[in-house]
Amino acid sequence: MRVFSNPVGPGSLWFDNLATADGVPVAYDPQARAFLTMPPFCKNRAVIGCNWIAPEEGAFCRSCAMTALAPDPSIPNAMPNWAKTEAAKRWALDNLGRWNWFRPEDPGTRPVFHMLAEGPTPVQMGHAYGVVTISVEEADPVLRLTRREALEEPYRTMIGHMRHEIAHMLWWRLSLREDFLDAFRRMFGDERADYGAALQQHYVNGPPEDWKQRYLTTYASAHPHEDWAETAAHLLHLTDIADSFVAAGLSSPELPYSGWDPYSESDSALLIQSAATLAMRVNNVNRSMELADLYPFVLSEPAREKLAFIHDWLRRGAQGR
Repeated sequence: MRVFSNPVGPGSLWFDNLATADGVPVAYDPQARAFLTMPPFCKNRAVIGCNWIAPEEGAFCRSCAMTALAPDPSIPNAMPNWAKTEAAKRWALDNLGRWNWFRPEDPGTRPVFHMLAEGPTPVQMGHAYGVVTISVEEADPVLRLTRREALEEPYRTMIGHMRHEIAHMLWWRLSLREDFLDAFRRMFGDERADYGAALQQHYVNGPPEDWKQRYLTTYASAHPHEDWAETAAHLLHLTDIADSFVAAGLSSPELPYSGWDPYSESDSALLIQSAATLAMRVNNVNRSMELADLYPFVLSEPAREKLAFIHDWLRRGAQGR
């Protein structure tokens, strides 16, 4: 994620800022990729702290307009969890916007989000025909840690959920292209295999013994759909790690050149290798404070090939250029 210029004075702004250090209200324009001081601001600004601009007074911003169902405010902690969830959605959407997905120049379908709070029954997160369902409860760090440990996952965040579920929607968009499915099946396998049976087998028997040689995560081994979504999410993780590293003004011999823009990089292997190496360097920094690794994953050669495949398709942009 970039670091942004302050439109009214010195200093910088971060992606989630609502005001400058001097207290001047600002909002992010995702089309210009810059902060502005003039309204109209998003209708959800006072409700959940959305910091994006709106097309007109009293309207939702581009991101909030994609939310068709909001959580029941009577459920405890639903509103603060929803605010954190929408913030993660804005981050993921802005990342994808760097490749022109879901921007005005994208002629395709936008995702529709159902943001649900968990009452007596849990919310099943997932995607179906353009609709992304998210449990805002996952924004609670204690609940998320509990579930991460129960599932023996090395990483679980709301931005991670957003990238994974939106990746399913991206697959659906791409599957409408005649030239995509055959290439996908050669790389990931046949997604027409029974999804429910595959997940049941995964949860009963666990991943194959050699999953680390073929997949990024155990869940990716369950079905080609999940392999795609997990791998696409990791491509977004790695690209954004590299982009944030550069934006923060850090330097490293792994950077291809000064001012490198990871989102503009056409060489998939170079992007993946550079980003993975930078992540390993930051892992070492985190360990100095006894913190978890920033990126606790190892990239096998098959995983790198899948990452490169997805990078090739996503960076072509929504118009398939």
